[in-house]
Amino acid sequence: MIARRTGPFGRFSSGCCGRPTARREDHPEVGPDIRHGTKVDGKDRLFVAGGDTGRAFVYDATTGAPLADYLLAPSQPTFVDVVLTQDAAWFTDSFRAVLYRVPFGPGGSLPGASDVSELPLTGDFELQEGFNLNGIDATSDGGVLLVVQSNTGLLFSVDPGSGVTDRLELVGGDASFGDGMLLQGTTLYVVQNQLNRIAVIDLEPSLTAGTVVDGLTDPDLDVPTTIARWANFLWAVNARFGIEDPEAAAYSVARVAA
Repeated sequence: MIARRTGPFGRFSSGCCGRPTARREDHPEVGPDIRHGTKVDGKDRLFVAGGDTGRAFVYDATTGAPLADYLLAPSQPTFVDVVLTQDAAWFTDSFRAVLYRVPFGPGGSLPGASDVSELPLTGDFELQEGFNLNGIDATSDGGVLLVVQSNTGLLFSVDPGSGVTDRLELVGGDASFGDGMLLQGTTLYVVQNQLNRIAVIDLEPSLTAGTVVDGLTDPDLDVPTTIARWANFLWAVNARFGIEDPEAAAYSVARVAA
């Protein structure tokens, strides 16, 4: 989940002394109900998981102009994250055992609404009470998807062709309160939002198991939801869930040494 809420677009720069500064960019065409995970592709398109709107949205990442709007599920969905592969955008749903696929056409073109599909999840993954699937990432070739189940701390691989899931055997810890994820080679970073921590997991090349080798913390973490890596640091978005007046609160991005 790259941002809990996407209203006006914003950009961050390194600012003074390594502290990030934010610049708000107003785009009134982006509605206030759009929230949860975002990803930008090489064509400067912003893909947004629409939370409980039941929709996925695509915008021009520079101008904010709307490019596409897809109805993924009409009843009580919660789409929280998105990952982009070479051939599709994949969205997670925290209350259904499915992923949603928005396939790309020739040259990476956006599809029509009728091309959007559900991928039912089978195998090891089982829905539990509460908030289930959250963060999602993919191998560089898009051949394997990885998802985290927030309420159990479990990680699963997903075959994007069949929907079969396999639980990763973890030692040294788990991924409880797992939120956004970042996969780099065989190192997986999992944001653990309520713990103000980023789990560092060394994965087996087979992606069947892993070892939790570190839990990164920082005083500036304040219920982080996602991360990106830039300039040899991890940058974590602070959602600050639970504060008394979220509309009036200040938000920040924390720089964490990796």
